[in-house]
Amino acid sequence: MKAAVEKISERDGTSMNQFLVVAAAEKIAAMETENCFMERRERADDEAFLRILNRKGSELPLPEDTLD
Repeated sequence: MKAAVEKISERDGTSMNQFLVVAAAEKIAAMETENCFMERRERADDEAFLRILNRKGSELPLPEDTLD
């Protein structure tokens, strides 16, 4: 694994330490984002979502919003 990190960090133009710090920061950010979405999902109101999704609109789509 060390050899792979050395090779990739060299290709990235960073030190091994900097590469590992950035990799850890990216992993932490991904996990925090996942937690954020999980918390939002728990607060979701499925009935309200379906009600909004299924309501009829009163306006036609704009020309740039249609599929040709």
